[in-house]
Amino acid sequence: MLSVFWDHINNPLIYAVPFFLVFIAIEALSLRHANPEDTPRAYSPIDSRTSITMGFGAMGAMALFKLATLFVFVILYAELAPWKLPTGSWWYWPLLLVVVDIAWYCNHRFSHRVRIGWAAHQAHHSSEYFNLGTALRQKWNPWSEAIFWAPLPLLGFAPWTIYVAFAFNLIYQFFTHTETIDKMWRPLEFVFNTPSHHRVHHGSDPEYLDRNYGGILIIWDRMFGTFQAELHTPTYGLTTPVGTYNVLRLQYHEYANIVRDVRRASRWRDRLGYVFAPPGWQPATRKPVVGVAKKQAA
Repeated sequence: MLSVFWDHINNPLIYAVPFFLVFIAIEALSLRHANPEDTPRAYSPIDSRTSITMGFGAMGAMALFKLATLFVFVILYAELAPWKLPTGSWWYWPLLLVVVDIAWYCNHRFSHRVRIGWAAHQAHHSSEYFNLGTALRQKWNPWSEAIFWAPLPLLGFAPWTIYVAFAFNLIYQFFTHTETIDKMWRPLEFVFNTPSHHRVHHGSDPEYLDRNYGGILIIWDRMFGTFQAELHTPTYGLTTPVGTYNVLRLQYHEYANIVRDVRRASRWRDRLGYVFAPPGWQPATRKPVVGVAKKQAA
């Protein structure tokens, strides 16, 4: 039983974790004498501890997510896919990495522009620091990814390869979470997601909100109008800070806010808006009927 479970969760991300911790330690030591006003800033012990805790929790959540979705993806692949792409072909893995990156862009954009998706994703943006430790501050409820991965087995990609490709996507993104790397060679900046591009994504400044969703490639943002170059050092964190290091509250407080808003809404249109409209959405104030307003004034 344990060997079967291990076969399901075993992927490159598992083996990358020790290297993540080594790189975090190296970056933290190199910045230990930095002042709070410096860029890059020194690590905050409690912030880093919170991020690492959330990272290990996210790995458990991802394992459960993989077990829950693998069965569905295998059925889609075996019964409904019109063809099966050959996993041994030289072009299979480059093509899959690109397709997974497109799916990541779509899921990432959904997670910022639909409030129920943001409720899951906002935990990753809750830190007011930006360093390699922040990369581990991951969500514990990756349900939306299943929606955007589901077309891949229908396109003929073997389900197990989807998880492997996504693991490499996450490994790449780990290294974009740093202030220690300035802007890179212009051709690289044009094609790939870089630390400069991802710093923008984590900024709460108005000009940086909802920008640079790309995982490995930034060309999707350039194509779909969501790209923003780094103009100044961002202000990191949420536009409305949570003000806690309690990991459960960081993960789930926005779900509680959605429930509160839905319960107080009087119309179904407003209830649906609080769930599916962009974060921060509020229903338009209803104008009083003229006749009623005159009657009340009288």
